[in-house]
Amino acid sequence: MLRTPGAVRDAERWTAHNYHPLPVVISSAEGAWLTDVDGRRFLDFLAGYSALNFGHRHPQLVAAAHAQLDRLTLTSRAFIHDQFAAFCRELAELSGKDLVLPMNTGAEAVETGIKVARKWGYQVKGVPAGQANIVVAEGNFHGRTTTIVSFSTDEEAREDFGPYTPGFTVVPYGDLDALTAVIDENTVAVLIEPIQGEQGVVVPPEGYLPGVRRVCTERNVLFIADEIQSGLGRTGATFACDHEGVVPDMYLLGKALGGGIVPVSAVVANTDVLGVLKPGQHGSTFGGNPLACAVAVEVVRMLATGEFQRRSAELGERLHAGLQELVGKGLVAVRGRGLWAGLDIDPALMTGRQACERLAERGVLAKDTHGSTIRLAPPLVVTEEEIDHAVAQLAAILTP
Repeated sequence: MLRTPGAVRDAERWTAHNYHPLPVVISSAEGAWLTDVDGRRFLDFLAGYSALNFGHRHPQLVAAAHAQLDRLTLTSRAFIHDQFAAFCRELAELSGKDLVLPMNTGAEAVETGIKVARKWGYQVKGVPAGQANIVVAEGNFHGRTTTIVSFSTDEEAREDFGPYTPGFTVVPYGDLDALTAVIDENTVAVLIEPIQGEQGVVVPPEGYLPGVRRVCTERNVLFIADEIQSGLGRTGATFACDHEGVVPDMYLLGKALGGGIVPVSAVVANTDVLGVLKPGQHGSTFGGNPLACAVAVEVVRMLATGEFQRRSAELGERLHAGLQELVGKGLVAVRGRGLWAGLDIDPALMTGRQACERLAERGVLAKDTHGSTIRLAPPLVVTEEEIDHAVAQLAAILTP
């Protein structure tokens, strides 16, 4: 008797319905492959929204976690532990910045970045108290806290969660003129994703990111890059900003930083920005804990070799070449960079949800977003053969 139907029913019965997962119940995983409770194997082409850039249970990361579990897991930031400095130093060096502020989730990193930008605005730029404003982009996804959904343009994420937090101005993504027009003396930051993930892996026009960098420098405004999904090798470079030679004032990092084992996020910036925080003004009990740092420092060291960035760039070319062959054959458009792609399916054929259900039936897991769009983001350990297999299964479901 199959175990999946009962497990799905139990999850539906006892869980708040804030997600609509595919009816797949995973029990084990390794590399790019998942196995469900009935022994069926699936190729993971979501990778935890980039949290699993290094695949499931990467031996180097699992070994680091096991070693730390036998020694020390939590101290709180009331004390310093022996993994803390190494993680902060090596992540700062990888990012080309002075300081690291470790947190846990991506949304927590974004909230921290907002607080730091406001404090910088008041203390350094001289913005009048309570007047700080941050410019954000339409179609953004930075998390789901009350402050973050306040500047979301996704009504499903916003509805019935007001009153909303003020202090944000929304402009069209990729429109440098619109962004420039709204910056004034009270603007403290521009917060954008270098590639919008939840929106469907939307890559901005060439020159947009350099333009944002230039305008922020000219107007004395912080450029905050949310690289939580796009960073740490996903696009074929350490950061998506690297593709256009852009260095923001602040990186917001997460997901892959925890190696698919523990939640780890971080705000990375120079001393003139992060230095505005003083003891007692911000914190997190689990932020920068020993277990998180032990895993994350291994992640940073793996990235420092450049191997995973190269894999993403090279295998990404293969993935996108295969997907482009399907444009006009069930796909309307393909976007993305590296091992990250957004696919618009002909809505006359099926919805994105239906596409993901049909892919799951053929042993490939992906995720839909916004109607007939699906996202593909395989782990960076995926092989050429696995990419070809996934593209073949996509082609099969698009065939009438």
